[in-house]
Amino acid sequence: MITVDCRVIPSLKSPLAVYTSDQVGAIPALKIHEFMLAPLGDEGVDATRVIKAIKDFLGSLSIENHFAVIQNKNVISIVAIDDFKLEELPTQATDQFFSCVHCGHVTQFETVHNNHMKIHYL
Repeated sequence: MITVDCRVIPSLKSPLAVYTSDQVGAIPALKIHEFMLAPLGDEGVDATRVIKAIKDFLGSLSIENHFAVIQNKNVISIVAIDDFKLEELPTQATDQFFSCVHCGHVTQFETVHNNHMKIHYL
C-alpha cells in the first residue's frame, strides 16, 4: 500500500487519485490530505509507476516545474519547489467521497455507500 501526500495541492487530490489509480491499476482511498493506493491483486503497487503517473498528471497541467515528487519508503510526497500557488476551488459537499474498504467502490452519496457496504456482509 502506498500513501500519496497531497498537502500542497489539495484542490488536485481527487483528480490525481483517480488518474494515478487508473495508471497503476490500484484502488484509491481518499483521506483528508492524502490518498492511499491498495493493490488489486497479490502483488504490491509499484512506486516508480506511481511517481511517473503523478509527474505525468502535473505535466498535463503544465505545473510540473513547480513541484517535486519525493519517495520515502511507502509514502510519496508532492513538495512545492517555489512559491507557486494553485487557485483554490471552493469546497462544497460534492468534494466528499465515500470509498468501500473491500472493493474500492467510490460514491458521493452516503446512503448509496451504506447500501453498497451491505452487499459485502450478505
